Amino acid sequence: MASNDIVALGRKLALEGPHKLEKSPRRVRILFDKKYIVDTQSAHYVWEHPYYPQYYIPLASLEHVSRSSETHYSEGFTTLSLSSPTSSQSLPGCLLLTAGPLQDLLRIPFNSPGLTWFEEDSQIQVHPKDPYKRVDILPSTRNIKVTLPGKDGDVVLAESSNVANLFETGLPTRYYLPPTSVQDWALLQESKTTTKCPYKGEANYYDVVVDGEAKRDLVWYYVNPTSESVAIAGRLCFYNEKVDVWIDGVKQERAVSKFGGDSTKFVKDMHKGGVPELGMSTAKAMTGTPA
Repeated sequence: MASNDIVALGRKLALEGPHKLEKSPRRVRILFDKKYIVDTQSAHYVWEHPYYPQYYIPLASLEHVSRSSETHYSEGFTTLSLSSPTSSQSLPGCLLLTAGPLQDLLRIPFNSPGLTWFEEDSQIQVHPKDPYKRVDILPSTRNIKVTLPGKDGDVVLAESSNVANLFETGLPTRYYLPPTSVQDWALLQESKTTTKCPYKGEANYYDVVVDGEAKRDLVWYYVNPTSESVAIAGRLCFYNEKVDVWIDGVKQERAVSKFGGDSTKFVKDMHKGGVPELGMSTAKAMTGTPA
């Protein structure tokens, strides 16, 4: 993480406060260099932006690490690194608020190498799950057909009446179809893209090629989803902001939401707003793809 990003975030939080702040009821532990450097029941959800929270940890709960490279800012925050006393491993880019509603709360970059986070006894990835967001997966026998316009009319990509409908707060309904629903596998090409979602796990992707034109990462699937999303294991989902979906023979309007659009532009805009730690996987999570 670039140091200017964390400084911008510190200044934003010190001067404007967080978008939202709430104490978490969950036990939170952080494993680093084979030791739990945090074990607390007083972690706070801090929404630095509207999309999802980060965990901020009471400074008093920190142990088995030393502080270094501290830079104090008059607005009321300090940037610092944490170091293991038994190895060369370190955690740069930490942020400590020294005034305001976040006083004495420490932000440790969630996806730092060598760091493992736990809520109660379950490992969490990507970022903490939003307590106000839920995922429901319901089986459906409604017929779902997925098409794209081609030179000679609509090209049917997949069709099935054996569907898992995934309802996720803030996102359009996602239709997960069995692999056998694909009409012509020659239209799908494996993508190298992988992303992670805290609610569903790690996703792999396919590009779709119609009339020689490749549509990047238009299809995703989870080989080993999280336990809460096991019902979509191995199923395929088409990015329904970018394909045509027919339900029981009726063509639906393409999904439109604030989550659709140019994820690269989204990252740049978020950085301008003082939010660090955003990469393309995070952008995909925010722009309508699963992880």
